Amino acid sequence: MEVRPGYKQTEVGVIPEDWEPVPMSSLGTFAKGQGIRKDEATSGDISCVRYGEIYTHHNDIVRFFNSRISAEVARTSKRLKKGDLLFAVSGETKGEIGKCVSFVGGEEAYAGGDIVILSPNQGDSRFFGYLFNAPIIARQKASRGQGDAVVHISAAGLASIMLPLPPTKAEQEAIAEALSDADALIESLEKLIAKKRQIKQGAMQELLTGKKRLQGFSGEWEVKRLNVIAEIFSGGTPSTNQPEFWDGDILWCTPTDITALNGGKYLSQTARTITAEGLKASAAGLIPAYSVVMTSRATIGECAINTVPVSTNQGFKNFVPFQDIDGEFLYYLLQTKKQEFIGLCSGSTFLEIGKTQLAAFEIELPKEKSEQTAIATILSDMDTELAALETKLAKARQLEQGMMQELLTGRIRLV
Repeated sequence: MEVRPGYKQTEVGVIPEDWEPVPMSSLGTFAKGQGIRKDEATSGDISCVRYGEIYTHHNDIVRFFNSRISAEVARTSKRLKKGDLLFAVSGETKGEIGKCVSFVGGEEAYAGGDIVILSPNQGDSRFFGYLFNAPIIARQKASRGQGDAVVHISAAGLASIMLPLPPTKAEQEAIAEALSDADALIESLEKLIAKKRQIKQGAMQELLTGKKRLQGFSGEWEVKRLNVIAEIFSGGTPSTNQPEFWDGDILWCTPTDITALNGGKYLSQTARTITAEGLKASAAGLIPAYSVVMTSRATIGECAINTVPVSTNQGFKNFVPFQDIDGEFLYYLLQTKKQEFIGLCSGSTFLEIGKTQLAAFEIELPKEKSEQTAIATILSDMDTELAALETKLAKARQLEQGMMQELLTGRIRLV
């Protein structure tokens, strides 16, 4: 591969000529955290981190930790210094092993077991926090992971990893600053989405129970059984030994298709399809568009509105609302009943709720369809706003990944 002018090929890939590949061991000294039990992590008011918490941090730069230990536990734990790099050295997969955070806070803090600490004696700690999670480094960490059920990486394994290092601290700081700005945008969007979700949850609790009435509506609410407001259908699976039953033009939904929506409301495609012959030869029925499909086995109560006719497997109960019921209102109302549905479940291998139980289940709802529609419209508008924010967040994360790829390999220079 031809290397463009000003760059060179090294064991860490193509980097600028004035950058150098160096082993992580050259940056400072390694130490081990000391065990902090889960119950000890809530025993006081001194900051601490256990290895599992490192995986939950989106940011590669951390200013404080949420867990707290007592002074007694702190005396037997490993105290951190500002600028320390913390690696989670146990994990479930080689792909995640060695997740790193840079502790740049000034508060007193301690590290628990299964954490390796690198205290750098040169360079910018924030820069290292980003670099040590970059794909070029993650691949090296994965290659050094040991174990199957639980994967480990040692301090020696980390020390031998080769890094592309900019020649000056000023360039490292510039890269860290750019990535920190991207992180700040992501964090602000995550907080805004969490707040909007809380607001929506509160609105659902008030509007779907009648605790809060919309202006212009004062009609009665009534209690009805589910089989009075919707026709309930189960699903089925055509024989997998009959090829002519599969790969037709009828959508066939499984719980995985609902999971793939990531909380989205509308279902318009499925991973698999069946033929008309497969539909006739199984318990699956064709559910008309704008019905509500709901998982009823193992995972209970996950709902979606199908925008096109679909069939489902036996892990569903499907609701075709009658004419006086707003389908979107029913979708939101069913979501609030998930825990009650789970309480009705039976089964030893996996939980399942049956058609008979659902048919007799009573719910309270506005007598007037227009009020149902008005409530659903408010909640739908909230969903639209959340979806727009989620899209913005996904783009911000994608942008940050692209920035990391360019900045941490020197393809784009800021200094």
